[in-house]
Amino acid sequence: MMASKLEFPKLQNDRIFKVIRGEKPDSLPVWIMRQAGRHLPEFRDFRKQHSFFEICQTPKLACEVTLMPIKRYDLDAAIIFSDILVIPQALGVTVEMKPEVGPVIPKPLTLDTIQDLNPVGAADRLKYVGEAITLTRHELRGKVPLFGFSGAPWTLFGYMVEGGGSKTMSKAKKWLYSNPEESKKVLDILMNVVIDYLVMQVESGAQILQLFESSAEYLNRNLFSKFVLPYLGKINDEVKRKIKEKNLEPVPIVLFAKGAHFSLEDQAELGYDVLGIDWTIQPKVARSLTKNKVLQGNLDPCALYASKEEIEILVEDMVKGFGTSNYIVNLGHGIYPDPEIDHVKAFIDAVHNIKV
Repeated sequence: MMASKLEFPKLQNDRIFKVIRGEKPDSLPVWIMRQAGRHLPEFRDFRKQHSFFEICQTPKLACEVTLMPIKRYDLDAAIIFSDILVIPQALGVTVEMKPEVGPVIPKPLTLDTIQDLNPVGAADRLKYVGEAITLTRHELRGKVPLFGFSGAPWTLFGYMVEGGGSKTMSKAKKWLYSNPEESKKVLDILMNVVIDYLVMQVESGAQILQLFESSAEYLNRNLFSKFVLPYLGKINDEVKRKIKEKNLEPVPIVLFAKGAHFSLEDQAELGYDVLGIDWTIQPKVARSLTKNKVLQGNLDPCALYASKEEIEILVEDMVKGFGTSNYIVNLGHGIYPDPEIDHVKAFIDAVHNIKV
């Protein structure tokens, strides 16, 4: 069923969309990457009853978790609870979530197992995410807009080759240098699934999308230009083309290429509606490199460990750097598992208290 045919409650909070349209919101919009997760005591209790991927794959449970931070905080957006590694799962790759370790792929991708990847129907095997989005749109009752999201090809490729997270991505980068054609073959497969997956999310009711290229920081500009930028560009173009082809309402797309500030000027040319900025670059520098783009970010997640008074000062300084136009407030990466709830609230309140 297409989003244009689904009837959802009327959106009440359109601050993010006003910013993207170049209009002036009543206050700066703010949401937090990974906001429905381990820092919430209610989520930690929930996880005692359900495994991680059980939550991801059960629309009712994913919806319930997505709503947790919206019930607790005055946020300006929700983001569907899922994981970037559902795409490798849909391709036939086993992914396990291990306590205190994170995602683990027991059988990493090899040159000999590329042929075992099964992209045919992969997006259809992710329909549970679409069902969670549709359910959540109704349960939100229009309070805030709902983000859909996906991991980007290089980041997914890295997990699949490394067998999990890595501090160097050396095995995945070895592929780029020693087996460039095989690397591009896998990246092409991932790109095409990502495109169909994001379009399916819009059909299901996602009002805005974010693409996470979370491992961009491991690449130099040459590798990024060769193995990342072309895929990011095509994803934006093809998702928007297919949305139009299906007569769906257009949705904005955010690109967050963590650590790739060396390519911000290039990213600004890709056609994304919003660029996410990590905490390693000064707001004024990011603004100068991207001209009039709408930017999102970039408070250091560790800043939430500061006193509430210091958080307020840090937010004010950050906003001075970005300016109050063309700006969506967020952290410079996902929230960590252990900041105090009242410190998170102090961050959100500090944003909303700034005059625009």
